[in-house]
Amino acid sequence: MLKQLNSIRYMYIRSHLYGLTLNIFILLAVFLSIYVWFQPQWLTAGAILFFILIYVVIGFVMALYAGFRSSGDLKKRIDYISTMITQFSLGELSSRIYFSENDEIADLGDELNGLGEKLDQQRKSLLKLANEKSDLARSAHKAATIEERQRLARDLHDAVSQQLFALSMMAQACERSFDQNQSQAKEQLHEITQMALQAQTEMRALLLHLRPVHLSGDTLSEGIIKLIEELKQKCKLEFKLDIQNVQGLPQSTEEQVFRVVQEALSNILRHANAGEASIEMVPYQGEVFLHISDNGTGFQIEEKKSNKTSYGLKTMRERCEEIGGDFKIRSRVGEGTYIEMRIPMQTQLEEGGP
Repeated sequence: MLKQLNSIRYMYIRSHLYGLTLNIFILLAVFLSIYVWFQPQWLTAGAILFFILIYVVIGFVMALYAGFRSSGDLKKRIDYISTMITQFSLGELSSRIYFSENDEIADLGDELNGLGEKLDQQRKSLLKLANEKSDLARSAHKAATIEERQRLARDLHDAVSQQLFALSMMAQACERSFDQNQSQAKEQLHEITQMALQAQTEMRALLLHLRPVHLSGDTLSEGIIKLIEELKQKCKLEFKLDIQNVQGLPQSTEEQVFRVVQEALSNILRHANAGEASIEMVPYQGEVFLHISDNGTGFQIEEKKSNKTSYGLKTMRERCEEIGGDFKIRSRVGEGTYIEMRIPMQTQLEEGGP
């Protein structure tokens, strides 16, 4: 009820009533002035009171009628504008409104029409950009898939296929020397065993890259633990884990971190010749700290920068930087390798909102 009394129509009625009240006081002042100064016989106090009452009744009725009539057109035009804004909010940007009058409300309608045209053009542009982004994403995924296949093919050729070729050569030599020199054949069999184990380790490391990047509904900590449990069943590497549950990372960031862990474990299996690996993931003050280390042979970082085998390190650094993280690696020959990552958790706010 109070809202209706504050509407435009009742504002018009109140304005007419204000005018009526002002006219009553003016007439009353005029009549009283004439009565005091001239005292005509026809102007008595009763006549003044009667005239004022008649004027109030007629003026009140006229104020109501004039307020409703004069505000009706304005209310209708404002309702049109309100309906148009509602249609805009529902996505019907093709709606337009036109007034025959040439006043400020008509100008407001023209501005709303212009706004609708601009919003419609922006929506079409956004749809076009979304389609182009989808095409680029498919192209990038295809290129990344091809590049990953090429890298796996190179690794298979450089590592596993060469080791298998060496195994076949050693087996043939062992077969020829078995009857003549059994001690030499025994040494060759030992070398064959070691090479086969190395080839097996290389193959398991390469198979890590064929695992799905997605965590399949698991959290980051759950995915890493499952990966470690799977590796424990397939290799002799010992693991030390301190993986805490991390809340606040978007899914895309978790997948990138999981992919970095896969790459790091693959490098440990293939190149480190380590007996023990340590993984620590701890949230602290709005960031996630990830530490991966091994007690393997280590390497000189300066030499790796010019070596093709540093591709994995470069990929891990790029993945970390894509999610706004900080990537550091330390290694020395004979002292193992240490990888440290610091990932901000504020990326969730930027992606999903507060």
